[in-house]
Order: sequence, then structure tokens, then C-alpha cells
Amino acid sequence: MVRLLILLGINIFIMTGCKTSGHYKNPVIFSGADPWIIKQNGFYYYCCSMNNGIGISKSKNLHQINPPKQIWKAPEGNKWNSSCIWAPELHYLNNKWYIYYAGGYGGPPFIHQRTGVLESMTDDPMGEYVDKGMIFTGDNPKDLENSIWAIDMTVFYYNKVLYAVWSGWDKNEKTDKTSQNLYIARMDNPWTISSSRVKISSPDKYYEQGELPLNEGPEVLIHNGDVFIIYSCGQSWLDTYKLAYLKLKKDGDPLLQESWVKGKSPIFEGTEDVYGVGHACFTTSPDGKENYILYHSKKDKVPGWDRDIRLQKFTFDKKGMPYFGKPEPLNKVLALPSGTK
Repeated sequence: MVRLLILLGINIFIMTGCKTSGHYKNPVIFSGADPWIIKQNGFYYYCCSMNNGIGISKSKNLHQINPPKQIWKAPEGNKWNSSCIWAPELHYLNNKWYIYYAGGYGGPPFIHQRTGVLESMTDDPMGEYVDKGMIFTGDNPKDLENSIWAIDMTVFYYNKVLYAVWSGWDKNEKTDKTSQNLYIARMDNPWTISSSRVKISSPDKYYEQGELPLNEGPEVLIHNGDVFIIYSCGQSWLDTYKLAYLKLKKDGDPLLQESWVKGKSPIFEGTEDVYGVGHACFTTSPDGKENYILYHSKKDKVPGWDRDIRLQKFTFDKKGMPYFGKPEPLNKVLALPSGTK
């Protein structure tokens, strides 16, 4: 995967989802990608890449995301994570904050990407963090020297067991023009993978094809006991980038590939007016009564990574499937999330 905006160090954070007569408009962030937001104790914490590091913002309103404060900067020198800091996610686990991120050194080609994690030193998610190092993402957890290319890691609990899910390669390659799959593994704690990785998805459906088939940006959505992995497929630089899903079979073992059922068609894709939607995350309205998807979208049809961040409500149908509908066009007047004050 190639992400030129990160090389340029561009970080344009303009809050656009302004409150007007009980409504807001997209985009909620003028320029950005790979959004992540988490709701905790009445506040929304947005986590993003910035200035070769990671930033977090704190906001009372979901549609008004404040500019971030940089809480960590990649180490200088030729370290494993000295550049290319991609797609950070903030999680609250075992009474501490953790940030998962992809990092590498050099590029293009971006062939050195691995996954790392930071652990909070205080109760404040915008406070100091300690680097817990690289997370092993290879085939044998006892062979820590042979980690394999990995980005977009997320984590989730299922039946009191912590799992990691990420996008990666079958093996390390000398080109970043390499197909990406989704993998899962069990974790002993928030910084240690304790099982062999299991491939649960490859880009094998018709809607996942193209010049470079990719499965990436996995995010977990749990509703009434059903576990979904909503992921991005296609090519991130094209207007055909979209979301698809995996669903865990009832009482299925997450570490078995056959426990996951892939959708027959995309679950969220662009329109004539909205292009290249992908890398979503999910949260609820301030009062918890509505579900929201936060995602990035291309600003035009020209191949590249000029994107913004958008927000819209979604529901679940009678069968318990998430229904995202169609992406709302730019500047459409949308009702404020329920409970906004």
C-alpha cells in the first residue's frame, strides 16, 4: 500500500461539522484518512496520525471533532518505527489506554511496515505513553525475529478472550505491490500475541478485485452478540474503494477460518457523488440511542489519497445486519446525533 500524504507530512485539521440550527454537514474533518474515534465517560476521543507521530483530540460533540494534540512522536534514526506512522487506534483495556499503530522505516516501497503499541502512563488518554514495542505478527509466536508485514491492527474481546485482527502479507516481500489479507490471533495481554496467526480473509470475491487486490482496515462491530468485521477492499487510491464484511458464525471459534462468513456483496460503497469510501469505525450518539459510522472518502475521482472524514447514522435490520445505506453527499444537511447539547 502506498500513502504519499504521510510522506509529505501534511496534516490539515479543519473542523467543518459545525452546529447550525440542530444540523451538521459533512465533511466533519476537511482532510484526513483512517479515522478512529472512541467514546468514554461522555467524551469522544479521536486518534490520528500527525507530524510523523500520533495525535488525540477530546470533544464533547460527535460531529465537532477538535484539533488533536500530539501525544507521541516516532523515534529518530533508522528504527523499525521511525517513519510511516499509519492508522492509529486508541483502546481502553484493563483500565489502561493503548494505541495500536503501523510504522516502518523508509519507503517507497513501503515494505517494512510492522505494528506497535503504546501504553498510557496516566488515566488521561491525552497524557504520556510508553512504547511497548513491536507486536509479533508472524506465523510462530516463539520466533519473534520473523515478524511479517502488518498494518491496521484492531483488538476486541470475545468470550473474555482478547484478539488482534490486522491486514498483512503471506510473507515479507521486496515490493509493496503485494496483495493483503486479514489475519487474527489470540493475545495474552494488550501487547503480546500468543497464538499463530490465522488468515480469515483474502481478496477472492468479485468486488475485491482490481489492479492490486487488498483486504485492509478491519474494524470490529458487535451487536446483540453478533460479531462483524467490517473491512476495506479494492484499492485505497481509487474511487472504487469500498467496505465489505465478515460475520462470525454463532458459537464459532474466531481462530478458525471456517468460522467466518464473507458477504456476497459490498456493505457500503460510493455513488455518483461520493467516491472511495473506506476505513470506517463505529460509535454511538451522545445519549447512546443511535449508531454512527465515521469513514474517509476521496474528494474526487482522480487516483490518489486526497480524502476527508465523514459521519453518518446507520441502523441494523430485522436480521441483525448493519445497514449503512448510501454515503450521504457532501454538504447535505443532516440531523445532529441524538443527545447533542
